[in-house]
Amino acid sequence: MRIKLYWKLTFIFCIIVALAIAAGYAYLAPHLKSYVENGVASNIKRQLFLSKDLLEALQKDKTAPIDFQASAARIGDILGLRATIIASDGKVLGDTDLTGDQLLVVENHAGRPEVKAARAGDFGVSKRFSSTVKKEMLYMAVPFSLDSGRGVLRLSVPLYDIGLLQEKVRNVVVVSVVGILLFSLGLTVFVSVFISRPLTEMSLIAKAMAQGDFSKKAYTRSQDEIGDLARALNTMSEDIRGKIESINSGKTKLDLVLSSMFEGVIVTDAHENIIIMNPSLRKLFLIDMDPEGKRPLEVIRNNAVDDMIGKIVKEKQQLATEEIVINIPEERILKVNGVPIMSNNRLEGVILVFHDITELRHLEKIRQDFVANVSHELRTPVSSIKGYAETLLDGALEDKVNAKEFVNIIYQDSNRLVSLINDLLDLSKIESGKLKMSFASLDPVLLIKKGVTVINNQAQAKSISLEVNISQDLPKIKADETRFAQVMINLLDNAIKYSSEGAAVIISAKAADGVLQIDISDSGMGISEEDIPRIFERFYRVDKARSRELGGTGLGLSIVKHIVSAHGGQVWVKSELGRGSTFSFTIPLA
Repeated sequence: MRIKLYWKLTFIFCIIVALAIAAGYAYLAPHLKSYVENGVASNIKRQLFLSKDLLEALQKDKTAPIDFQASAARIGDILGLRATIIASDGKVLGDTDLTGDQLLVVENHAGRPEVKAARAGDFGVSKRFSSTVKKEMLYMAVPFSLDSGRGVLRLSVPLYDIGLLQEKVRNVVVVSVVGILLFSLGLTVFVSVFISRPLTEMSLIAKAMAQGDFSKKAYTRSQDEIGDLARALNTMSEDIRGKIESINSGKTKLDLVLSSMFEGVIVTDAHENIIIMNPSLRKLFLIDMDPEGKRPLEVIRNNAVDDMIGKIVKEKQQLATEEIVINIPEERILKVNGVPIMSNNRLEGVILVFHDITELRHLEKIRQDFVANVSHELRTPVSSIKGYAETLLDGALEDKVNAKEFVNIIYQDSNRLVSLINDLLDLSKIESGKLKMSFASLDPVLLIKKGVTVINNQAQAKSISLEVNISQDLPKIKADETRFAQVMINLLDNAIKYSSEGAAVIISAKAADGVLQIDISDSGMGISEEDIPRIFERFYRVDKARSRELGGTGLGLSIVKHIVSAHGGQVWVKSELGRGSTFSFTIPLA
């Protein structure tokens, strides 16, 4: 077998470099492992003595008893290690990986080797399997002073983590070795190509011609056989290019049309193999391979599409229409229309056109949900008003006590209708862009205090205190004063409604990264994790019965979201059931 010159040079040079690198790696590997192990142990030891000093310093503070579990958790979180605090009798007082209940039943640690050494006044080290966390661990322990005697502070790390670190270091070495080898290979190839450049150039030109690139020419001054070959290659390139350009002219026009289409298009032959698939369809189905010659099911992987083509080809169906749903990268609804391609009464193939109707279906569902929700929200107060009005007309007007109560209920439901209609009008104006806002440079401190003043009577009625924890020198914001006040009042109103009597609502604010963030925290019923993503939807309520009882329309948070978005800000909520919620929003600084 004939081996080209530049391959011979490349092979010999790479063998030499590979042997040299392998020898170096064999020498470095064990030293690196030892270095990593010693480095990790040394680092843990330093952190251990620093943590010991921290514990002893905490004990000197007599204002409150030390919480060893909290201290262990704090040390563990800061260092990224497992921290264990052990009493002089071996009882575990705190552990990063254990809960309060687990601490009560965990076995006594007095017999652990590292604990024994530390209790004896030495520095304790041990490698073994932990029956508590079920892992092979490296333990290091030191004694520290306790009010009740001498305790032990122990830090530990899984040996698996040390192994991972060693693996990372080894990978760096391997990558470096491979990089050196590749660089050497590249240098060798460069030298080899330079030596045999004329033949290599013609080889590359021939390959480019095979791929349809006829722009390259072979240039050589030699008057030998290589020169003759170069001139013949150039002549052949010109002839072939002229013929291919003529053939591709029609295909180019078709490709331009298909590429500019927003709809996805796929064309198959009579054997159901793909001939053409335009970029829109490839993007829609995340297709990065060449689909030509493959069956649609191999590329699109959708049975409905494959069945449509089958109906047209085998059952001679003239028109096939189907709605399909795809879930990658996100759920999309597509309407697919398929027709046969006929030539001289003979089936030549099938063409399918894919229309993305996701947004259309989404808007239709929003419209249906909106109509249903508005109808429901209007029906309840209207039915109540009608019912009590009929009762009054039937004779209840003579009953002065009940009549007054009925009229009061009618009045409350009328107010609820007014609030709902006003909110609907506001929301409609915001979403349609017809709500005019006058942005100006405003003092957020004054705006927040005004909002608190407006809502203060409602808070006092429930004995709820409004705590404003903000700096008096907050930077000015760019906002519409009326709409900013609407956001504040809506959020404060929600916090008061869902807080129990005697609770506190806290308003805080801070400026950072060009925006002012305002937080409104309550200690109310809270919001479940599954409800949080939908809390800003129109008419969405976490507790529908209680919300209606408190007079909510279900539109307040949706209006807040739209107003904040119109200001160029964001709004979000953090909540925990039974612990309360914190609604936050941002407004750009002036």
